[in-house]
Amino acid sequence: MFLDLRPFSRPWRPLQIVIKRNEISEDLWSQARNITQESSLIVEGTIVENPRAPGGVELHAKDIVITHIAKSPYPLGKKSHPPEILMQWRHLAIRSTRYTKIWIVRDHLLSLAREYFRINNWFEVSPPIIVSTAVEGGATLFEIKYFDNSKAYLSQSAQLYLEVMIFSLGKVWSLTPSFRAEKSRTRRHLAEYWHLEAEAAWYDFKDNLRVQEELISYIIKGLLDNDVTREIIKEFRGDTEYLEGIKPPFKRVSYDEAIDILQSNKIGIKWGDDIGADEEKVLSEAIGEPFFLTHFPSHLKAFYVKLDPKRPETCLAADLLAPEGYGEIIGGSEREDKIDILVERIEKEGFDPNAYSWYLDLRRYGSVPHSGFGLGVERLLWWILKIDHIRDTIPFPRLARVKKFI
Repeated sequence: MFLDLRPFSRPWRPLQIVIKRNEISEDLWSQARNITQESSLIVEGTIVENPRAPGGVELHAKDIVITHIAKSPYPLGKKSHPPEILMQWRHLAIRSTRYTKIWIVRDHLLSLAREYFRINNWFEVSPPIIVSTAVEGGATLFEIKYFDNSKAYLSQSAQLYLEVMIFSLGKVWSLTPSFRAEKSRTRRHLAEYWHLEAEAAWYDFKDNLRVQEELISYIIKGLLDNDVTREIIKEFRGDTEYLEGIKPPFKRVSYDEAIDILQSNKIGIKWGDDIGADEEKVLSEAIGEPFFLTHFPSHLKAFYVKLDPKRPETCLAADLLAPEGYGEIIGGSEREDKIDILVERIEKEGFDPNAYSWYLDLRRYGSVPHSGFGLGVERLLWWILKIDHIRDTIPFPRLARVKKFI
């Protein structure tokens, strides 16, 4: 009898269990025949090399303790299932070895990000998730009811609070969930995702890009230096050659240049139009390597982005786009430090400056040049593993449309 076991100590690599009838008691053999998919057991035996077995070894059982027999039939049999079924049974689907491998890479990715910030003397902080003001725009806010019936929102970004913290700590970062009430139903959008954000005093636009490319390169190198994550990435991607070649500095492509590239590819776009997912895909495939898309028209970016002093119709913002058609994984900018410009742009976006009085105080009562960025953890993992849909990068995805909400 052959069983595939997910070992507690090595869940990403199944271990084949071989049970020979003449080597165990008749009673134990009878019990073993009743083992169902997802049952749990403790097996004692001898490890034997077998090149045909998963991982090159198998365990020849001498004794088995069955701790739990799972109900049969199991809702997810050993076959491929359509996405809607996997979402319906998400709480069981994520037990599979495929998802286990994704979670392991995700864990290492976050550990490496934290390591990068620690060795470079950044401080981790804990901003709030229930907030009173918008960052990215009112149309994508999830509104909630607070204690005294006043309005509050789920955070779109920790950025404004990180800006507060730089005045006491200098260089800060956080890892928090962010929420976007977008109606988008694409393979790259989540309504709730994990947001790694950083903000630094005395960092200008160029410093900001340097930190981003260093962070991404550090994470990728660390994943490839680890035997387990390297093996998993190779399995998902087919090879690791492409990722091995990713090193800073990354290419810089201005918005002006991007418009020229898109127009030469017969994309109907003109200067001043937003560059969306479809356009990002064309650009990432055309350029073929990670690159910063820089100097957007100022009306395309949020009120806090600093205008380019040399060309005020553009701003000091950049998106880091992943290659292979995956598009934006980081958005960042130098921050506007002139209070009159901030107020004007807050009003232009339809917000009440009084709601941002505390944020404006950061400019009234002593400020410094500063910059920051936000990285979508799922977007980065999605690209590194070359996964088809972003929903598979997080255990419990929050999407615009789901039939079952866990």
